[in-house]
Amino acid sequence: MDLGMLLLLVLSSAVCHSADSTYYGGTVRCTIPGYMPPDSKWTGEVQFHYRENGRDRCEQQFSWECTSGYCNGSANRQGPVVQTTDKDQSGQNLWCQSEGHFTRNFTRDQKTQSYTLSDSGCCWGSNVNGKTNWTIHTEVDLGLRVSPGPPTQNTPPVTATVPTLRVPQNCFSTLPLLAYDPDGDDVRCHFPVNVAHPNITLDRVQCTLHATGRLAVGLHVFEVLLQDHPTVDVNMTGYKSNYTRKALNESYASNPTPTPFSRVPLQFAVEIQPALSNCLPGYIRPQFLTPTPSHGDVHHAAVGHLYQLEARVKTAHAKTFDFQVSGPSNMTKKIRDEGFGVTRLFLGWIPQERHLRQNIPICFTAETNESQSEMRCVVVVVAKALALTGEANVSCTENRISIAVSKAYLPGVDMKWLRLADSSCSLTSNQTHIMGTMSLKTCGTKMEDAGDFMVLKNEINSFDAVNATITRRNRIHIGFSCRYPKTFSISNYYQIHSSNYMFTESNFGSFGYTFEVFKDSKFTQKVDPSAYPVKVKLMDRLYMGIQAQSDLPKVQLLVESCKATPDDSASSSLFYDLIKDGCLKDETVKVYPGNRTQFYFEVQAFKFTGSYDQVFLTCTVILCEVGNPNSRCDQGCLNKASRRRRRDLPNGETDRHYITQGPFRVVRETQPSADQKTGAGEKTGADVEATYFLRSDMGTIVFAGLFIMTVILLTVVVVYFLKKSRAEEHEALIAYD
Repeated sequence: MDLGMLLLLVLSSAVCHSADSTYYGGTVRCTIPGYMPPDSKWTGEVQFHYRENGRDRCEQQFSWECTSGYCNGSANRQGPVVQTTDKDQSGQNLWCQSEGHFTRNFTRDQKTQSYTLSDSGCCWGSNVNGKTNWTIHTEVDLGLRVSPGPPTQNTPPVTATVPTLRVPQNCFSTLPLLAYDPDGDDVRCHFPVNVAHPNITLDRVQCTLHATGRLAVGLHVFEVLLQDHPTVDVNMTGYKSNYTRKALNESYASNPTPTPFSRVPLQFAVEIQPALSNCLPGYIRPQFLTPTPSHGDVHHAAVGHLYQLEARVKTAHAKTFDFQVSGPSNMTKKIRDEGFGVTRLFLGWIPQERHLRQNIPICFTAETNESQSEMRCVVVVVAKALALTGEANVSCTENRISIAVSKAYLPGVDMKWLRLADSSCSLTSNQTHIMGTMSLKTCGTKMEDAGDFMVLKNEINSFDAVNATITRRNRIHIGFSCRYPKTFSISNYYQIHSSNYMFTESNFGSFGYTFEVFKDSKFTQKVDPSAYPVKVKLMDRLYMGIQAQSDLPKVQLLVESCKATPDDSASSSLFYDLIKDGCLKDETVKVYPGNRTQFYFEVQAFKFTGSYDQVFLTCTVILCEVGNPNSRCDQGCLNKASRRRRRDLPNGETDRHYITQGPFRVVRETQPSADQKTGAGEKTGADVEATYFLRSDMGTIVFAGLFIMTVILLTVVVVYFLKKSRAEEHEALIAYD
């Protein structure tokens, strides 16, 4: 039974040992050192690392009691170690965070393969949710991943937050959380069952909080659970137990969710503060500038070597007095005022032997008296030795990035074991350099608003064979980026008109695709980029074309799939298939003839039901060698029964690549009335609109005239009767006298 392979840890930490000591959240992660033999009654150790957020007291001494499972006695092997990692220096008890770690031995046998640790307590800081007691749950699968790939232990997701999050009431819109999985698994974030937060939704895929309305001023507490699932079904083995961890399917939201590898807790508090006069970053709220790393970046460090991180912020109408930092206990922090509202942060850390093979989260925010910057988090992967780096020449244009690394700096490196951030993108080489070319939205390129610049980042990394158990190659990591001034046209090109896509693969060199919208079925006149987003009416015909470009003379294009989504995320849970597995799925799709590297088609315009008013199209494209009967291109439309695994022929075709076009924005159609005709036919929409307003104006004039006449008539009548009444009263008085 696979549930027997779950390590169940319940941490309920007593942080309310005094009336003035309160809890503001935390997280826990575990590391399984060494190798766990699958078919043995294993006895070994698991390392636990936890962080706790507070405001006044951070250094607490915990005792952990094993309440279920066989933990080889009640004492920890080394005992818990708790140290303060960051605390404000103002004396106001604004924040503090502590980090603790301990190692627990346990025995896994056929009957007892899980255990529980607990230490219950209270209390959350006073909050609008009314929560007091708290409990953290984490579950870790101790089975061995045996296929696909070499046998490995699963590594749970990594997450963290700074001790205190502060957002003005009128400035809160989104809060991206750190959700990094070292194994590359799919991570999904969840609120606890039957727990709802008014005016807050959680994007489970992106692990981001979204505000759907204004939140009440005060402290809001959140409990989030991170679950990691394999991207493909994975066979697992343990002590006298074999089972499978299922991958998430595209419709998992409406189906029972498969059992994850692990569940990692993240608890934190967000203080909603009174509204600001201006929410624009850089005005009162600090805005990050270059060279601040992007949220979610992965950095590399080596045992015994100094790791450094720099961040830089600016504020025009406030002063940055400090930075909150969530990181390892021996990290140093220095702050420098550079003038003109700019402040720089320097973090330094030397990993120890105990940090080897760990993934250490570091989060930080800039602090002013009035507000706080956005939170940014990175993950530092600790290895035995530093990764090799090389001198790179980077070329930046308005629609592509090219990099060339001198081989002299990477002696003995085999290019076929290098790739860009997106694992589907490899590189090419000549006698002197290793090279790659990509467009601004491909190969894992990330875009960051750095305040004064728009920065696009990518990296070259080494990798090992899927089934390799050892390696003799040095690890390589080369990061590179392009900075564009905000006055440059890169922002509009990147966000609105996506048509050119460049990729590099070792077997095909540099190649690319264009994805354009055309005005008619002749496919000769493209829709001008200034017209994006393209406005369409329901039932209109949309004409689109995909063109492949390659230096190789004999290649052919396959558009394997095209699907529509209401946003530009290809992984959106709401989608509609137009083409799938090379087969047409929508009856309005019509394919036009073209050469081997062209694909022209039309589809009838539609929209998603509900409040959605725009549509994006994402297509999966493959480039193949002409004349290869076993290539995916030659197979064309496939049903499920005949589908094959693409890794069989890596040299005959490229990897699958995603290209996107849109948005197509649906507009309402003006409906003319039946009597609005001209001598030659119906009036145009502009004529109809003008006639409508003309008739409205004439109706208003007539109504106003009638109203004025009525008021005058009533006035005359009232005056007449008033005079008549006074005359009668006067005659009556004379008669009385």
